Amino acid sequence: MNRRILVTASLFGAIAVMLGAFGAHGLKKVVDASSIEIWAKGVEYMFYHTFALLFLAQFKGTEASQRKFINLAYGFFTFGILLFSGSLYLLATRSVTNIGFVDYIGPVTPIGGLLLILGWISLLLAALKSK
Repeated sequence: MNRRILVTASLFGAIAVMLGAFGAHGLKKVVDASSIEIWAKGVEYMFYHTFALLFLAQFKGTEASQRKFINLAYGFFTFGILLFSGSLYLLATRSVTNIGFVDYIGPVTPIGGLLLILGWISLLLAALKSK
């Protein structure tokens, strides 16, 4: 088991639960329904990829090439979650946060999505390297 990956997944899992609860209870009073949907999509994908990290932590790769792909998947999933879900959280709350740069982060979401896809491809390559 990879402790670093497990710690990251545990933190992301706890944060996803907190953000999900905040979206369901706190945000409903201050943003519109479409913003709640955007927030919920961020939480949903954060959970999906937290579970992917948990699976990755259990991967028993011993070969150098396999470890390389596991580490790549870890990085892609971690930064993909931060960029994809993080940008959705910012976009969903832009009407209340009034952060000026939020209007320009739209392209960050698909970059985060691409990183998540690359994480799955890296996991596939790690699996193909196993004996």
